[in-house]
Amino acid sequence: MARYPTEPLKCWAKAKELRDGFYRDFEQAHDKGGIRCIGSAWALDAVTMGLGGDVYWVTGEPYGASCAYNRSLSAEFMTAAENFGFSRDLCSYMRNYWGSIISNKYPFGGPFPKVDFAYTQHICCSHAKWYQNACELEGSDIPLYVIDVGAGAYPPFEPEMYEHRVRYVADQMLDSIEWMEKVTGRTYNDELFLEACWNDMRTTHTWAKVCMLNRAVPAPLDEKSIYSLYVLGTLQKSRGEFADFYEELLEEVEGRVERGIAAVGNEQARVMTDAQPPWGFLKIYRYLEAWGAVSIGSLYTFGLEGMWLYDEGENDLRPRPMPTERPRSREEACMMLADWHLSKPEYQHFYSPEYKTKMMDAIAKRWMCDGIIMHYNRGCEGLSVGIAENRLGLLKRGNKVMTYEGNMGDEREFDLTATETRFDIFLEGLGLKRPEG
Repeated sequence: MARYPTEPLKCWAKAKELRDGFYRDFEQAHDKGGIRCIGSAWALDAVTMGLGGDVYWVTGEPYGASCAYNRSLSAEFMTAAENFGFSRDLCSYMRNYWGSIISNKYPFGGPFPKVDFAYTQHICCSHAKWYQNACELEGSDIPLYVIDVGAGAYPPFEPEMYEHRVRYVADQMLDSIEWMEKVTGRTYNDELFLEACWNDMRTTHTWAKVCMLNRAVPAPLDEKSIYSLYVLGTLQKSRGEFADFYEELLEEVEGRVERGIAAVGNEQARVMTDAQPPWGFLKIYRYLEAWGAVSIGSLYTFGLEGMWLYDEGENDLRPRPMPTERPRSREEACMMLADWHLSKPEYQHFYSPEYKTKMMDAIAKRWMCDGIIMHYNRGCEGLSVGIAENRLGLLKRGNKVMTYEGNMGDEREFDLTATETRFDIFLEGLGLKRPEG
């Protein structure tokens, strides 16, 4: 029996339309006289937009997740990648992506569209090699530019901001502009870049504000729905229509909180997760909801493309405020963008598991979670590094934690029945009653 009123999101259809349009634009880019670019969801895509309003992106992680969601297609791509010689223990997003190129299949219809250049960043052990191989698989004539952020990122737990760290990344962006002009033959437009830079900040700031609203009881959003909403930021942060949509979404979710509209009408307990789910088995979230448990989100959904500040004294995360003024020059925009992105929460635990533990504990406490569910995800080395230490650290801080094993993008490494059994035991331990039937 529902305890709270619930209703569908009014902007749901628009979110789907924007996502479909993004992939369609990439496919049709050359027909429109535009150019195609590939790179990581963490890439500083705003920099490429100075080449023109007809630069169309596909980012690898959400693309790999879309492949994984279609389990039969993913199996074909995985087989193709493995038969080509790529090891099964590599990033499963990456293997889905490569398999798509090798199979010459675009999950949204037709052959895989040939790209014009790759523009990415490197912090995860896979990123640079991901796009090097992607370019080679499509043709040796595809140029690649990689920005190193690993040496520039700084933990949010250190109050000092060292300008040389920001400058290190900003200088690479400035160098990349000259490189892009050379490989595309286009003249760079600073005004388009400045606008894209501001849109990037609007997107990532507003998304964090949306996530803050899930502190409300009942939670206005559930994590399965959040996956369909956060994805726009992973597709292209600098796209103006995505930034506009998030502001529209924020207004709607604020209204849901004011009216007490729940994502899960039978909310009795609140849990959070840690990183990517097994994309081919998102029904595990509906399984939780049948017990009366709502997953309010995770450091991953909040911080992959949301910008936050962590207050260690208060053990709290708050959206990073927008800059007071827009950038006025190419150099200022590069510095501002580097500073903005280097504080990304999901960068920080590449340095120490303790950083992730502290931020997850802050979410558990401030979003009033009764328990934490952690995915021992063999498909992602980057966001799974230190996960056993995270579990121990969260337990020491008084959290109830369960784990399950799987793979975000390879269905062969996930056992649905075993995972549901673990959920049963954990949810009963939270005081919930087994659903009838």
